Amino acid sequence: MKITFIGAGNMSEAIIAGALKKAVVAADAVTVSDPLEERRNQMQRAYGVRSEEDNARAVANADVVVLAVKPQVFPQVWGSLQSELSPNSLVVSIMAGVTSETIAAGSDLRVVRVMPNTPSLVGRGASGIAQGALATESDMEITERLMQAVGVSVRVQEEQLHAVTALSGSGPAYLFYLMEAMIDSAKELGLDEATARLLCIETVGGAADLLAASEEAPVELRKRVTSKGGTTAAAIQTFDEQALKEVISAAMKSAFARSQELAQE
Repeated sequence: MKITFIGAGNMSEAIIAGALKKAVVAADAVTVSDPLEERRNQMQRAYGVRSEEDNARAVANADVVVLAVKPQVFPQVWGSLQSELSPNSLVVSIMAGVTSETIAAGSDLRVVRVMPNTPSLVGRGASGIAQGALATESDMEITERLMQAVGVSVRVQEEQLHAVTALSGSGPAYLFYLMEAMIDSAKELGLDEATARLLCIETVGGAADLLAASEEAPVELRKRVTSKGGTTAAAIQTFDEQALKEVISAAMKSAFARSQELAQE
């Protein structure tokens, strides 16, 4: 199986590194196309993959083409390579907002869309995978093998990718925002930066691991550590008074709406 990545950003690198580590594909079967020569050379040195400046040449013999460019440049990039795609190529898109219908544009292309997230960079990604109109079960399995090399994946309907974007796609940024606030508050309360950062990272990571190991809902785990009249109860009361749940809901709905808007642009 020959795979070409159009775009050599962080997500492409994460998928390539994971796929090579898990032996999903051999290095000499991977081609990376990117306009920046320095970036192409960096990927070639780091992973032993092939590199190509010209998108059309890069996709000419590819079994799988991974579109990993920003949605804003998709029309220009797609125009440079579409005519050179093999009729049997599978197109895997990790672009936000660009529908499989837009990519296929009335052709017989088989398209699978993926919404990954940045923890894929450390092998802890969570990806939603949606099957385009002409994509096959085999196409879905190939895509799953790629994405499971960098974390977990779930199958969803394409219209559900907006919700996936609002939850796991943008979710890491929500947690970084929360952790930023927790660390800043801890410093105001007397802890130094290094101590606050370490305790925050371990607390968030440990809480996630605890939830993953439990069959209980988050609300039950939260109640278990919230003693009446205690410190945690005081904090939760403040969250409720400030309508934190409503703020989180509004933020996720904003991300959802923006994802829908991108699909229409």
